[in-house]
Amino acid sequence: MIHIIAGATFLFIGWRFGDWKNWKKHYPTILFFIIGDLLYNVLTYNNPTWSYNKDRLFPNHTLINIWIMITIYPATALTYLSHFPKEKVKQLPYILLWTIIYIFGELLGLHVFGLINHFNGWNMWWSALFDIILFTMLPIHHKRPLVAWGLSIIVIIFFLTVFNVNISELK
Repeated sequence: MIHIIAGATFLFIGWRFGDWKNWKKHYPTILFFIIGDLLYNVLTYNNPTWSYNKDRLFPNHTLINIWIMITIYPATALTYLSHFPKEKVKQLPYILLWTIIYIFGELLGLHVFGLINHFNGWNMWWSALFDIILFTMLPIHHKRPLVAWGLSIIVIIFFLTVFNVNISELK
């Protein structure tokens, strides 16, 4: 039930504060966000670093993740990009604000609601680093998609290496 509430909350925030009039402008970056998570799920299928726990409405990680991809990610991208500061000096605090929002949500899911598990050395510090990278990458993708894809490949290789994900074991 918490997943429904979280998704609905983000949709409301996205509806209220996101740039829905220009959603087509943000659509490629929303897809970039979703594809990144899909890649995580495929590449770490046999060796995950974290996963969602089932609840009454969602019987497995995959369905929970799809729910998050269709609710939280689009709302996040629309809201985040709509208000991303043009002034360089304001960008880092904005990135850190959204990192804190995502970390707070993960802490609630991990320690309060028991909705998330960490595995294979993943912890909240890795989540914080990943969220900083994520919220740095979204505006890069919005302005220069090919640069963001190139940087994402480097980030993927970094995380696969650090967490010893053996891609030769993929199906």
